[in-house]
Amino acid sequence: MKLRVIFLFIIALNLVFCISAQKRIEMEREKDPHYQYNLGLYYLDNGNPDEAIKFLHKSLSLNPRNHLAFNALGFAHSMKGNLRQSLQNFQKCLQINPNFTEAHNNLGMIYQEMGFIDKAEEEFQKVLADEKYPSKENAHYNLANLYYIQGKNEKALDHIQKAVQENIRFAMAYNLKGRILEKQNKLPEAILSYEKALQIIPEEIHFNFDLAVALFKNKKYDPAKQIFEKILPRVTDPETKENINQYLRIIQEQKKN
Repeated sequence: MKLRVIFLFIIALNLVFCISAQKRIEMEREKDPHYQYNLGLYYLDNGNPDEAIKFLHKSLSLNPRNHLAFNALGFAHSMKGNLRQSLQNFQKCLQINPNFTEAHNNLGMIYQEMGFIDKAEEEFQKVLADEKYPSKENAHYNLANLYYIQGKNEKALDHIQKAVQENIRFAMAYNLKGRILEKQNKLPEAILSYEKALQIIPEEIHFNFDLAVALFKNKKYDPAKQIFEKILPRVTDPETKENINQYLRIIQEQKKN
């Protein structure tokens, strides 16, 4: 009987010790800026910017000089469409660490979204100037998109070709290259580029739509129709859905004639 009492007493002590240890760990985590930052990243990666913002602010309250937390906070606010707050956080990140090239790329995208084209171009050029930056394809893509929007097709094409040279699996770059070529009325080349993008990501709706439109413009109505009909049930955007139906009606009329 005594042995059983002693055994139960030892178990109880162990439980108390475990609970105390767990509380100590939780208290340490509450005061650990790196742990709070990682929690913010976890929620950011899982598409929950509100929770990400909460933990990133907690991290910064414990370490106000963490430039990575400001960069992540800029991402979180951009996901919510808070462009001004996103801008301020990327700027703060660069005030702390001016050599953090990724933030220049992110800041450039926010400037572009806000319509500050010259500032966006300046930030993307800073990214390309960093010889050690490992993802130059992103800056080339962003510059290509910037020039494409401005109608500077040759400059856009130059940068998008550099983007795919840097990363031959960059599906978005092949798709943008297709758009640039299509704008230059080079439909066969555009079609090839769209097809290249779809070889990498076959089910991407926007890539399929762009290819189908280019095929339609090149009077290849049957393959265009097949693609439009394939993606139509998956399209949720009302405007895109109506555009597809309009193309299908025109194709139907063309086949009658």
